Amino acid sequence: MKKIALFPGTFDPFTIGHLSLIERGLRLVDEIVIAIGINPNKKTFYTLEQRIETISKLFEQESRVSVQAYDSLTVDFAKEAGAQFILRGIRSVNDFEYEKNIADVNRQLSGIETFVLFTEPAHTHISSSIVRELLSYEKDVSDFVP
Repeated sequence: MKKIALFPGTFDPFTIGHLSLIERGLRLVDEIVIAIGINPNKKTFYTLEQRIETISKLFEQESRVSVQAYDSLTVDFAKEAGAQFILRGIRSVNDFEYEKNIADVNRQLSGIETFVLFTEPAHTHISSSIVRELLSYEKDVSDFVP
């Protein structure tokens, strides 16, 4: 049986931290589905189509990675995608508290396990929200995105 992990997020934009998690996650599972959540209450910098296209191009040579959008509960989409795991990254203690609570609920609702990878030290300061802010001021973000 293939081990498939769902990597959910808004990915607005997809950062080098996200890329690192995917590369490291592929050492643990057979496939990763990058799941772009659609949240109408969240104002994004890039359209859904731009995010799908950008991330898909990034992984066009990696057959074990796919990109899909979803607008349901993450665990429901994980089951739909055939994933047994949810992959998450943790940058800080604050991330840990949040991710632990979500993982506990997801496991209780669906039996799907969450595994977390700690962000590499060189990437802990990078977040999509910081990159979005830099972009809004037309700053160069090439050090933060693949």
